[in-house]
Amino acid sequence: MNDIIRIDQNARRSRAVVHAGTVYLAGQVADDKAASIAEQTRQALAKVDDMLARAGTDKSRLLSAQIWLSTMDDFDGMNAIWDAWVVPGKTPTRCCGKVELADPALRVEIVVTAAV
Repeated sequence: MNDIIRIDQNARRSRAVVHAGTVYLAGQVADDKAASIAEQTRQALAKVDDMLARAGTDKSRLLSAQIWLSTMDDFDGMNAIWDAWVVPGKTPTRCCGKVELADPALRVEIVVTAAV
């Protein structure tokens, strides 16, 4: 039987859940809501790196990514940071779309799934 491990859990959510060799991350966002799209993307990806490490894995084991932008005008700026961050030859499946984020000051939210 595979146990379910919940990381950074509260009454509403877990920031990561590990089950059957896979880690599922909640959406990661920047702390500095006034930052540029590049900086917000860097901060969100740093949180992804941290949560993956806490789950015992890293970005080289990404399976899937969902990237949510508040405006598609930020697509190129986000991609410049994403492309430098992702491991060449180990890119996940990915989708990116415009959504209304929970806080209007947020410009990007990133959700990933990875193998442990």
